[in-house]
Amino acid sequence: MSLVTLRELLKDAQERNYAVGAFNTNNMEIIQAIIEAAEEERSPVILQASQGGLKYAGLEYIVAMVEVAAKNATVPVALHLDHGTSFEQIVKCVRAGFSSVMFDGSKHPLEDNIQKTAKVIEVAQAAGLSVEAELGKIGGTEDDITVSEEDAMMTNPEEAKYFVEKTNVDALAIAIGTAHGPYKGQPKLDFDRLKTIRSLVSTPLVLHGASGVGEDSIRKAIELGITKINIDTDIRQAFTRGVQDVTNNKPEEFDPRKILGPAKEEMKEIVKQKMRLFGCSNKA
Repeated sequence: MSLVTLRELLKDAQERNYAVGAFNTNNMEIIQAIIEAAEEERSPVILQASQGGLKYAGLEYIVAMVEVAAKNATVPVALHLDHGTSFEQIVKCVRAGFSSVMFDGSKHPLEDNIQKTAKVIEVAQAAGLSVEAELGKIGGTEDDITVSEEDAMMTNPEEAKYFVEKTNVDALAIAIGTAHGPYKGQPKLDFDRLKTIRSLVSTPLVLHGASGVGEDSIRKAIELGITKINIDTDIRQAFTRGVQDVTNNKPEEFDPRKILGPAKEEMKEIVKQKMRLFGCSNKA
């Protein structure tokens, strides 16, 4: 099966009131874990790479591995750029074979964000890709992008309506109280804000920083209109647990396959749990 766009996946999610999981990847084992989970759960899936992930693994490596995975998959798979902050980076991903890109212009003033997003949309849509944008600042750290708690601010519903009208973007990431990275406490989501944004905007809405958010909060966010949910930290932690379990219990082990294999299984289980929670299991 060839790669599909975010637009295709989120249209069905919106119509049937579930969310598609978007899982960050940095290497082969993570890709395998995500795809195997999607196959076993019969779930559509988004594999996404951040700028840091591309810097680590290499753009060509990521694209080649995901294309092989998608070709052999029997469920819909999208390859998405997560938090692209430069036009040049996005053009590289468009040319390399991504099926979807995110332009994160949230650090810019509203009109600048609109202008830059529109430029990305023009290029991406001409190549048949879909585009996600961000409005409002999501706190925490995503690779080399850090937003302090002081700077983190919620998405303004009226600005969201204006932004979508001006850009006609395919998906919009909104800030309603989540953060990137591990949480020190339980995040409190602003559901009233989400409800208001949903009433003003028909575009699919995206929740970033969902690792560590309580299951009840996730379910309510989906009920109120979230159709794409990003997961990264939970996968990293599962990977580390798997590796540490082997190295702690079998310190003499030196075979990478026997160290990374259990890590892959840990990650796969987390992805499957998320797919069931998001309601995308059996939606492929």
